[in-house]
Amino acid sequence: MKKERKALGTVLRRFRKSREFTQENLSFESGVDRNFISLIELGESSPSWDTICLLCKALNITSSHLAAAFDKEMLQGCHEKQNS
Repeated sequence: MKKERKALGTVLRRFRKSREFTQENLSFESGVDRNFISLIELGESSPSWDTICLLCKALNITSSHLAAAFDKEMLQGCHEKQNS
Protein backbone atom coordinates (compact mmCIF):
# COMPACT_ATOMS: atom_id res chain seq x y z
CA MET A 1 0.00 0.00 0.00
CA LYS A 2 2.97 2.32 0.50
CA LYS A 3 3.59 2.60 -3.25
CA GLU A 4 -0.04 3.61 -3.81
CA ARG A 5 0.15 6.32 -1.14
CA LYS A 6 3.43 7.56 -2.63
CA ALA A 7 1.92 7.66 -6.14
CA LEU A 8 -1.15 9.57 -4.94
CA GLY A 9 1.09 12.04 -3.13
CA THR A 10 3.22 12.58 -6.22
CA VAL A 11 0.15 13.20 -8.37
CA LEU A 12 -1.43 15.55 -5.83
CA ARG A 13 1.80 17.55 -5.55
CA ARG A 14 2.08 17.76 -9.34
CA PHE A 15 -1.48 19.12 -9.69
CA ARG A 16 -0.97 21.54 -6.80
CA LYS A 17 2.24 22.93 -8.26
CA SER A 18 0.76 23.15 -11.75
CA ARG A 19 -1.88 25.46 -10.24
CA GLU A 20 0.90 27.41 -8.51
CA PHE A 21 -0.64 26.63 -5.11
CA THR A 22 1.34 26.29 -1.95
CA GLN A 23 0.16 23.70 0.54
CA GLU A 24 -1.25 26.61 2.50
CA ASN A 25 -3.22 27.88 -0.52
CA LEU A 26 -4.61 24.41 -1.15
CA SER A 27 -5.50 24.07 2.51
CA PHE A 28 -7.39 27.37 2.45
CA GLU A 29 -9.24 26.53 -0.79
CA SER A 30 -10.12 22.96 0.21
CA GLY A 31 -10.60 23.21 3.97
CA VAL A 32 -8.12 20.35 4.44
CA ASP A 33 -5.44 20.86 7.08
CA ARG A 34 -2.06 21.87 5.59
CA ASN A 35 -0.22 19.29 7.67
CA PHE A 36 -2.51 16.56 6.36
CA ILE A 37 -1.87 17.71 2.78
CA SER A 38 1.85 17.45 3.50
CA LEU A 39 1.43 13.90 4.85
CA ILE A 40 -0.57 12.89 1.77
CA GLU A 41 2.07 14.32 -0.56
CA LEU A 42 4.81 12.47 1.33
CA GLY A 43 2.89 9.21 1.05
CA GLU A 44 2.54 8.99 4.81
CA SER A 45 -1.25 9.20 4.98
CA SER A 46 -4.27 8.03 2.99
CA PRO A 47 -7.06 10.54 2.50
CA SER A 48 -10.74 9.60 2.66
CA TRP A 49 -12.89 9.86 -0.44
CA ASP A 50 -14.44 13.04 0.98
CA THR A 51 -10.99 14.59 1.36
CA ILE A 52 -10.02 13.60 -2.19
CA CYS A 53 -13.20 15.27 -3.46
CA LEU A 54 -12.43 18.48 -1.52
CA LEU A 55 -8.88 18.57 -2.91
CA CYS A 56 -10.07 17.93 -6.47
CA LYS A 57 -12.65 20.70 -6.22
CA ALA A 58 -10.01 23.14 -4.92
CA LEU A 59 -7.64 22.14 -7.74
CA ASN A 60 -10.46 22.40 -10.30
CA ILE A 61 -10.00 18.82 -11.50
CA THR A 62 -12.35 15.86 -11.57
CA SER A 63 -11.76 12.80 -9.46
CA SER A 64 -11.52 10.79 -12.69
CA HIS A 65 -8.71 13.10 -13.86
CA LEU A 66 -6.90 12.47 -10.57
CA ALA A 67 -7.51 8.72 -10.89
CA ALA A 68 -6.14 8.66 -14.45
CA ALA A 69 -3.00 10.51 -13.34
CA PHE A 70 -2.67 8.10 -10.41
CA ASP A 71 -2.96 5.08 -12.74
CA LYS A 72 -0.32 6.56 -15.04
CA GLU A 73 2.00 7.17 -12.08
CA MET A 74 1.50 3.60 -10.85
CA LEU A 75 2.22 2.16 -14.31
CA GLN A 76 5.33 4.30 -14.63
CA GLY A 77 6.52 3.04 -11.25
CA CYS A 78 5.97 -0.57 -12.34
CA HIS A 79 7.92 -0.02 -15.57
CA GLU A 80 10.79 1.60 -13.66
CA LYS A 81 10.99 -1.42 -11.35
CA GLN A 82 11.04 -3.83 -14.30
CA ASN A 83 13.87 -1.91 -15.98
CA SER A 84 16.11 -1.83 -12.92
